Amino acid sequence: MVEILPLLKKLISISGLSGHETPIRELIEATWQPLVDELSVSRLGSLHALKRGCGEQPRRSLLVAAHMDAIGLMVTGIVDGFLRITQLGGLDPRVLPGQPVTIHGREDLPGLIVQPPAHLLPPSNQNGPVRLENLLVDTGLPPGEVSQRVRAGDLISFAQPPVEMPNELLVGNYLDNRASVVALTHALDELQSRQVAWDVWAVATTQEEVTLGGAMTSAFQLRPDLAIVIDVTWGSSPDSPSYRTFPIGKGPTLGYGPNIHPGLHQAFKELAERLEIPYKIEVMPRHSGTDAIGIQVTAEGIPTMVLGIPLRYMHTPVEMVSLKDIRRAGRLVAEFAASLSGQTMELLTWKD
Repeated sequence: MVEILPLLKKLISISGLSGHETPIRELIEATWQPLVDELSVSRLGSLHALKRGCGEQPRRSLLVAAHMDAIGLMVTGIVDGFLRITQLGGLDPRVLPGQPVTIHGREDLPGLIVQPPAHLLPPSNQNGPVRLENLLVDTGLPPGEVSQRVRAGDLISFAQPPVEMPNELLVGNYLDNRASVVALTHALDELQSRQVAWDVWAVATTQEEVTLGGAMTSAFQLRPDLAIVIDVTWGSSPDSPSYRTFPIGKGPTLGYGPNIHPGLHQAFKELAERLEIPYKIEVMPRHSGTDAIGIQVTAEGIPTMVLGIPLRYMHTPVEMVSLKDIRRAGRLVAEFAASLSGQTMELLTWKD
């Protein structure tokens, strides 16, 4: 049985930034190896894990995707031993000053994101949050040594250690989207004792934060009949709008909108109610902001569903998630996979 908390803490302690996912992929591959029948890596670096079904050939297939890449920083230049930086994926520069980081140069180096005193900043940025182009990374090394060990283009990952909070909450960096990778792992674990008619492809996708390239290419290669995307969504906090955020620890969200097949939405809603798994409806009036954007329109189109795990402080080094929501999302996926039959596609209709 996979223990969720130690696995999640391990996953958020590995970098695996967008376009550079090898370190995190290797850890996920080792975790999934005893849970599946076959493992492979796509041309864009996504991890494909096949759990074969027991139905007659040719079997239909379900793809369950959770992106494994993470946001971070990249070195753009070196000035007097300090590193100038740019973002890799979307992040909020207001929370960066004072954050510990790891610079992945010729060897890994510790560093600290710092901001110059206000009087040394450009006049246009002496008040309010310091813009990213005016922030620096200090390694504590002399300039000559920095130039030998770091170069433009080197990656920088957050180094905030995980913090366990009461009520099964965990705080740390890269919970977007390693929390969903753990939910998918939990689903695979649950399926070990279940009969599943369809083949199930568990896919840890690359580059969701920047291009959606991993999801689109994996969906095109595997050509599933149905797809589920697990990702994080906006967790509520004081003064956050209730119609745009969702409570932590109260269950996953079920996406609803043009990016989601209405028949799948209804199936998950009925399944969650039957299993007494709490959930919230997440209205997605345009695209979902997830890998579903690419998967849904691959080839002739793939009916797709989106599950959200509420997360506070998204795209910061101190994201917060509930282990209860991770378990519930994983169980919901496992139960859906186990419910698939030879009649599923015939019964799945587009009804708004």
